[in-house]
Amino acid sequence: MFLDAIDLAATFVFAISGATQGVRHRLDLFGVLVVAWAAAVTGGLARDLLIGAVPPVAIADWRYLAAAAAAGLLAFCASEPIARLKRPVQLFDATGLCLFAVTGTQKALAHGLEPAMAAILGMITCIGGGVARDLLTLQVPSVLRSELYAVAALAGAGSIALGYWLGFPHLPVALFGAALCLFLRLMAIYRGWHLPVAGGKGESSLETD
Repeated sequence: MFLDAIDLAATFVFAISGATQGVRHRLDLFGVLVVAWAAAVTGGLARDLLIGAVPPVAIADWRYLAAAAAAGLLAFCASEPIARLKRPVQLFDATGLCLFAVTGTQKALAHGLEPAMAAILGMITCIGGGVARDLLTLQVPSVLRSELYAVAALAGAGSIALGYWLGFPHLPVALFGAALCLFLRLMAIYRGWHLPVAGGKGESSLETD
């Protein structure tokens, strides 16, 4: 139940990130809700299909649709207060990223995957929603940019998988992995930490929040 609560929380905050980006692109209410739902569940859908957990929980459990819809409506109706936050899409995205690192990796491990593959599935859970959100709003997905995004997700998921494999207590391992993922992502947002960029030192054409 604890992991279910984390998964629903991650779904909610990722949906807010998607809806906020939809609002910024002046989509109508239906469009905002579509982007919110895609951002919230795409990573989990991909994970469940890859490990054979069908039907995927995002479709089988009505709470995921409810969480995404509630977040989308909240972001649509409270767009002005949310817009006052600095980089709201990235902040909500970072929160969802670290939460999905925990639930995605744990579910992959529970289905018998080796730690390395569980970490990759955890990363896919983290980044899938952001990719769907960016593609639906005609942006280069964050995972393809120089900023730490997939790397942060993989670091968090990898540390969780390694800790579980070594037999460490699950809660401290999950907290450490989530904190590591969040730290790296926030450093990328606020300190500009990034991977090397193709073309050397040329300026990238990132769109900032």
